[in-house]
Amino acid sequence: MTVPGQFSDPRVLTLFAVLAVATGIWLTMGLRARRRARTPTPLDRVWHPQESVPLTPAEELAFGQVVSRLSLTSSGRLR
Repeated sequence: MTVPGQFSDPRVLTLFAVLAVATGIWLTMGLRARRRARTPTPLDRVWHPQESVPLTPAEELAFGQVVSRLSLTSSGRLR
């Protein structure tokens, strides 16, 4: 089936097809961004090790070593 008149030019049909695809992609990306903005990320709330299970002495030692490595030195830099 052919479209009569000025719309029968393949360039016009290609333009409409590109615009339709671009609009679909734009709408899809916008909806995904909205959904992502509504769902909380894991970093919204920081987990603390004392909240769920008691740590074994070895785990407490390992946790303390990690924290001490991440603490700032007197010059304000990480170790």
